[in-house]
Amino acid sequence: MTRFKPSPRPDTTPWDTPDRADQVLPGIWRVWTPSHGGYVLSDERQSAMPDALRRDDPFYEEDVDYALVLYAFGSEFRRLPIPGIALQVENARRSVRCWHPDRWTALTGEDVPVHDSHVVRRRAAYQAIIGQYESVSASGSWADWVPEGKVGCVFRRVVSVDALGFARHEGAPIHGLVDKDRYERRQMPETFESLDAVRVESTAPISKQVDASALAHLLPSA
Repeated sequence: MTRFKPSPRPDTTPWDTPDRADQVLPGIWRVWTPSHGGYVLSDERQSAMPDALRRDDPFYEEDVDYALVLYAFGSEFRRLPIPGIALQVENARRSVRCWHPDRWTALTGEDVPVHDSHVVRRRAAYQAIIGQYESVSASGSWADWVPEGKVGCVFRRVVSVDALGFARHEGAPIHGLVDKDRYERRQMPETFESLDAVRVESTAPISKQVDASALAHLLPSA
């Protein structure tokens, strides 16, 4: 088994200057800053990370990427005298599989089914609507361009999806009105078609501008 050397306390991180730092294993620092935290690895530890789990930098933030470190060095973490550490390592394994499915597949050769990963599920959902206009923001009837019982939505065209399942949009937005009850039942992502939107003209949802002729059939008659 490789014996790693202790490393100096990190002075800086992408999150801020650490106000607390503990070297939990030689070359692995758990740091906290006023805004965020995570693991910081020494050069030796960073080099020892499996290729599939290694970030380009040695900073593994505490929300998701921390699991890459716990999983990679799981046998060492399990020997620490920390209550519940075995469960933490197991949860890290599940987190890597769920939130880093491509890394998991590269490491294990095992594909992650859609129902087992939020990332895979989100990526598949957005891949299915490439070329369509996704609802990206909404205004209620408090906006002058939105009548009672409707929600005013801004839609943008989806052109691609990244590895984490986040859509990239291009082109000018379009605006539409959606029945409030239908909007409240939305399941993201939703599109102009899936929401049965009625298109209206508006330069921006907060501009309170709308083509009156486009709304005439939607407004109550006098």
